[in-house]
Amino acid sequence: MSAPTDPAREALGSRLRDIRRDAELNGRELALRLGWRPPRVSKLEHAWQSPSEDDIRVWCRACGAEDQIPELIATVRAIEAQYVEWRRQMRGGQRRVQHVLSSDDLATMLFRIWEPFHIPGFLQTREYARAIMSRVIAFYETPNDLDAAVATRIGRQSILRMGHRRFHILLAEQALYTRVGGSEVMRPQLEHVISEMAALPRLHLGIVPRHADYELGPHAGYWMFDQRHVATETVSAALNITQPREIALYLRHFDGIAELAVYGQEAEALIRRASEDL
Repeated sequence: MSAPTDPAREALGSRLRDIRRDAELNGRELALRLGWRPPRVSKLEHAWQSPSEDDIRVWCRACGAEDQIPELIATVRAIEAQYVEWRRQMRGGQRRVQHVLSSDDLATMLFRIWEPFHIPGFLQTREYARAIMSRVIAFYETPNDLDAAVATRIGRQSILRMGHRRFHILLAEQALYTRVGGSEVMRPQLEHVISEMAALPRLHLGIVPRHADYELGPHAGYWMFDQRHVATETVSAALNITQPREIALYLRHFDGIAELAVYGQEAEALIRRASEDL
């Protein structure tokens, strides 16, 4: 899939653009050197098209950046290997997916989570999780193991109280309003978020108000597991990002979003207002 919303390809496109700019070339000049039509340069830089390994080689050589070829080619190969079709991954059902995620949880000491549209799994009530996962099962036509999958997801929440792990979770205010299962599900869910804020001292929960000025754009949601890797999802795929340069971009993005967020009583006030608006 080639789309501007693909975060790994966006990061790769940004690196190609930086290499071109460092060479003091505009897009038309680089295209002329490579014998390409100018739109192709723009498509690669904006992630509308995926670069081949040969594209990486000629691009870097034209910009005098041959030393970056090995790492960029490794990035291309990692994207191809990690871009897994959801249908294939979930053939074993949602319960299997949740078990795989649990092993990542245990290996992580600092979670950074950004969710623009939904309440993340760690903070979901059983009813909210059931509503979410039933829709996922129906949409992707995967085996219906809903009861077991919900139980496993709720079981993953025990990590919130294990050891000395820390959790920095950022929600867009929109996530408080995204209807999942109706008001009879949403009101208890929002109250649960408030209660977890009070009960978990190592949970740092921020809400980004709807009027916030997203200088970098809100982008898709993602989870950072320490600084080992970043997990994000599209409609058709799950992506694990492991390249240090790309992880650094996500960290910068997360820190920027965190500066827009409100915490403590201000965050609670936004949650309560959303509950009243249901």
